[in-house]
Amino acid sequence: MMAAEAGASRNTLNAYRNDLEAAADALPQGLGEASLDELGELAPRWSELAASTLARRSAALRRFFGFLHDEGLRPDDPSAALPRPRHQRPLPRILDEDEVQAMFTAAEDRAASGQVEAVRNLALLELLYGSGLRASELVTLPRRAVRQGQPFLILKGKGEKERLVPVSSRALVAVERWLAVCPAESIWLFPSGRKHLSRMRLFQIVRALAADAGIAPDRVSPHVLRHAFATHLLAGGADLRALQTLLGHADIATTQIYTHVDSARLVELVNQRHPLARPRRAPAR
Repeated sequence: MMAAEAGASRNTLNAYRNDLEAAADALPQGLGEASLDELGELAPRWSELAASTLARRSAALRRFFGFLHDEGLRPDDPSAALPRPRHQRPLPRILDEDEVQAMFTAAEDRAASGQVEAVRNLALLELLYGSGLRASELVTLPRRAVRQGQPFLILKGKGEKERLVPVSSRALVAVERWLAVCPAESIWLFPSGRKHLSRMRLFQIVRALAADAGIAPDRVSPHVLRHAFATHLLAGGADLRALQTLLGHADIATTQIYTHVDSARLVELVNQRHPLARPRRAPAR
């Protein structure tokens, strides 16, 4: 159902499987036959879990038991006994524009040597920050996804939803340079052996690029660069709806978190547009 009807991605399916297996291990009678009281005992067992993890597990179980009830596989839905933790989405970690530029400078210096991995890493960095791709979207790009003279690419993102993603002229140049030295027999844009580059390897590459630029590696990840892409676009005047489309967010509430990050722009907006920020005229005599 999750794959066929909800269109969930492979990563989502794996996350649901892991959460359901963790719950099954904690229930003596098994997951499908769990009673209301047994589900109620999960909360104290999972008390040491992070609020986000607990919320995700509870959501997976509620959907599972809702499916069993809808399909007539059990007469009741015991998910009311599951904990409902309040989960506040944390503000995204970002880099400022000078830090991103330092990463590009370091990556370009290394790529100037002609080393194959350095040329690849520059192309990865250009697409991560220049297009705001998710890590899984980037590493699974087919070889012909980015074409010279085509300033966009079509990809399937989260939930197997297709969207148009702009590709900057800088990224096109970096990718063309990479394709000149990339193994020609691979069907992937960023191959690794017989498969594509893994997300873990991409994570390691990005942290190494940060270290080369003098930035603490633990501050940087592929998703941090995606956050930087969104925040810097918003600071430059991008429309929130357009940003939602670029990021592939199903709900604009997910995109709105970036309005809380760019505090300097919000202060400037209040100072320029709020009626009380305008100088008062001298009273007429």
